[in-house]
Amino acid sequence: MIVFDHVGKRYAESVAVGDLSLEVRDGEIVIFVGPSGCGKTTSLKMINRLVEPTSGMITIDGRDTRSRDVNELRRSIGYVIQQVGLFPHLTVAENVATVPRLAGWDRQRIGARVEELLDLVGLPPQTYAKRLPAELSGGERQRVGVARALGADPPILLMDEPFGAIDPIARDRLQDELLRLQRVVRKTIVFVTHDIDEAVKLGDRIALMSRGGALEQYATPAELLAHPASAFVEGFLGEGRMVRRLSLITLRDVQLPKPDGARLPEESVDAGASLRDALDAVLRAPDGRVQVVDSGQVIGVVDAEAIREASR
Repeated sequence: MIVFDHVGKRYAESVAVGDLSLEVRDGEIVIFVGPSGCGKTTSLKMINRLVEPTSGMITIDGRDTRSRDVNELRRSIGYVIQQVGLFPHLTVAENVATVPRLAGWDRQRIGARVEELLDLVGLPPQTYAKRLPAELSGGERQRVGVARALGADPPILLMDEPFGAIDPIARDRLQDELLRLQRVVRKTIVFVTHDIDEAVKLGDRIALMSRGGALEQYATPAELLAHPASAFVEGFLGEGRMVRRLSLITLRDVQLPKPDGARLPEESVDAGASLRDALDAVLRAPDGRVQVVDSGQVIGVVDAEAIREASR
């Protein structure tokens, strides 16, 4: 879907992005993550030409983005930013309708699309359509921003730290909502964050960058956590690297010790839970053991040692 081919961006003598090459596959969520000044937002903005590359080429479906009309290009790509950028004088429905209106859709089609999208992001149109942005919470405004970005059903969605200004509880819910939406709409999403936990939770693949837009590693979350490519990557992931990896593996994914003749523990955990959740349950259990249940049947018993073995 999107290919960076030796892309660079310079400002006078300053290098924002040095020589970036990577592919974003159709229908996946790719996370650009790294410290401040690593060029992740600049790289994102070069996709829809809010920033023009100094060198190299970006293609979408094999076509150089520089060969396309810039306004047409931007209307074909959804864009969500941290502060949302809703028009304060327009209602929620009018905000969501922005791109379809610019694209020349008729009123009936726009109305149906607005209702569909508000339902999709969990904001019932009968309650929210006529509200102004100032009447919404931060999380609700962010949902409207996502709905607006999906207005004309673009194949690509760019998200620049969209949940960065949201409180931790609402942020976690919005992350879950994004994953739910992706299962429904299946877009190609490029997402910028500085939060490695967010990257691990959301990403199909993660592009970890260092200053100057240098690509340190491009891998799945599991590969990144299990096999850091450099000391920089290992340092950025931090000491909690292996604990984060536990959140990617479910009890269903591993070979569990079968129940033996001993009495089963009273505490249980669902087989769909991650090893990290299972470890939390084990640490809370009085005897350090919990039964694993799948569709009402006990399929195993785990303790801390079993979880450690399963994570290898």
